[in-house]
Amino acid sequence: MSLGVSFSPLVPAAVIWAAVAVAFVISLLIVFGRSRGALVRTIALALFVLALANPSITREDRDPLTSVAVVVVDKSPSQEFGDRLQQTEAVRAALGERLGRIPNLEVRFVEAGQADGETDGTRLFTALGSALSDVPHDRVAGVLFITDGRVHDVPAEAAALGFAAPVHALITGHQNERDRRVVLVSAPRFGIVGQTQTITFRVEDQGAPPAQVAVRRDGETIDQRNVRPGTNVSIDVQIPHAGPNIVEIEASALDGELTAVNNRAVVSVDGVRDKLRVLLVSGEPHAGERTWRNLLKSDASVDLVHFTILRPPEKQDGTPINELSLIAFPTRELFQQKINEFQLIIFDRYARQGVLPIIYFDNIARYVRQGGAVLVAAGPDYASQTSIWRTPLDVILPAEPSGRMTEGGYRARLTDLGKRHPVTRGLEGADEEPPHWSRWFRLVDARPSKGTAVMQGPDNKPLLLLSREGEGRVALLLSDHIWLWARGYEGGGPHIDLLRRLSHWLMKQPDLEEEALRLLVRGRDLTVQRQSMGDAVGEVTLTSPSGNPREFTEVTSTADVIAPLASATGGDVVRVEDGSGVHVPRIVGVRSSDTYKGDDWLGLRMRESSVVRGIGVLPVFGGLIGLLLLVGSLTATWMREGR
Repeated sequence: MSLGVSFSPLVPAAVIWAAVAVAFVISLLIVFGRSRGALVRTIALALFVLALANPSITREDRDPLTSVAVVVVDKSPSQEFGDRLQQTEAVRAALGERLGRIPNLEVRFVEAGQADGETDGTRLFTALGSALSDVPHDRVAGVLFITDGRVHDVPAEAAALGFAAPVHALITGHQNERDRRVVLVSAPRFGIVGQTQTITFRVEDQGAPPAQVAVRRDGETIDQRNVRPGTNVSIDVQIPHAGPNIVEIEASALDGELTAVNNRAVVSVDGVRDKLRVLLVSGEPHAGERTWRNLLKSDASVDLVHFTILRPPEKQDGTPINELSLIAFPTRELFQQKINEFQLIIFDRYARQGVLPIIYFDNIARYVRQGGAVLVAAGPDYASQTSIWRTPLDVILPAEPSGRMTEGGYRARLTDLGKRHPVTRGLEGADEEPPHWSRWFRLVDARPSKGTAVMQGPDNKPLLLLSREGEGRVALLLSDHIWLWARGYEGGGPHIDLLRRLSHWLMKQPDLEEEALRLLVRGRDLTVQRQSMGDAVGEVTLTSPSGNPREFTEVTSTADVIAPLASATGGDVVRVEDGSGVHVPRIVGVRSSDTYKGDDWLGLRMRESSVVRGIGVLPVFGGLIGLLLLVGSLTATWMREGR
């Protein structure tokens, strides 16, 4: 129970203060005028002014509230190293027994870190906030962490905690633990295909000899060297292809280290092409020539070189050379000196006309086998005696012309494989029967010898064939009527999608690979995508990591991470290992102090919080008591005057 005085003024405060001033002045006049009964009169005036303030005597009945201490137990994956789990359980049991002896103390045990491998490191203070969400700040006695010290959400300032109480940490693990890890200093996210990118890393461990480091790209070892710990090392890595280039840096294991998980660092460098250089050679002007040119010119990532054969060598009409507004076809420069600068060569209705010597076709075949790409858009030329097939390119082309052509309207259709191939899968209009696109009127008959037919014409004759040759790729389109789709004839067709996918597949765009396994991360969801041309695919085995990369970045136990915050709150950070086992300091309750630590003891701030159960109010000037006080003061004044 507690007693107090409260006021409920009968008049505004300004009136009370005016009455106080008047009473004070009158009292001074009475005292200095040496009037009879000055003291009694002064008391009477004071009582009248006090009556205006209407004082009351209050009584509060309170029940004390317990102070709350929280013990946060770190269950993150790094606690599984060595004997840290055993130390943690021993400390937990000791704290439970010692805290239970402190009267008027509520103890809450919270486990945190079990799911932190899926998030951004060990987040013990987040768990602490949840445990104290229903506790007023003036009831918090303190916090004790049982952890290896690798905590990734420590507040920068003590004020961010939301309470004024000590924070202590009991550190598991051992003082001189050893661990080797690879630290990425700088790593690019993107790289130009065909160029090199520099990756800088560092091997960190404590007083160990130089580490043997292996560097792999897409599983292939590209460098091995000895690296001195603590020294930044830069390596140049060639980016051979578009899409993800996985670079793995792995250091040899250290004897007696905690784990080898962090001996490896992985960098994914997305290869991008600065410019896709395409060479387009048109054998003669025709209605569909501009379809290819317009498509390739509209793609900002494509650098197009286009030549059209307007005057073959056999054309001799006597016109002087100096009167021709034509340029010579730079065959030697294009097909010998600079052929490897192109990612794709397109022959559009090209026939042997004596423009390109046979030896250059050998260069083209070699260029494909070494990783280049060729697309042949065939017309009547492919079925003729001057067909491009009757060159050294016959060994890489997927179909031999029969010498015949099919004339007449038909609608191109996807083959069963074409419905699954990334180049043709999902083409707009393909799902309808007949396909919702215009007819074509010409097809070169050919006998496939290799590759995959993804589109077909009448009588299931191959229309579009795709083939891999060595490291390169080849496509053969056996009709020159795709321009009808581009011109909108009978509603047109998806020529842009088809030709763009076709050209990018030839140039090895990763998204268009026939066989691919992709992992996509969207928030906390991991999506597995399997692209296959097979009728069935095998099961995907997904092996989850034992922890989050940040959790395993540094695994040695430390007191340095939490120490600044603990010191700012008056707490302490101590190791539980004492050489012979686990030792836990004494835990004591402290009523009022600026520090909560000492020689082998840790303190908790015991609060004096309480809850009001009842209130009693007795007005001083209310009822009979007030009347007696006022009448008594007047009577005393009158009696003094009567003397």
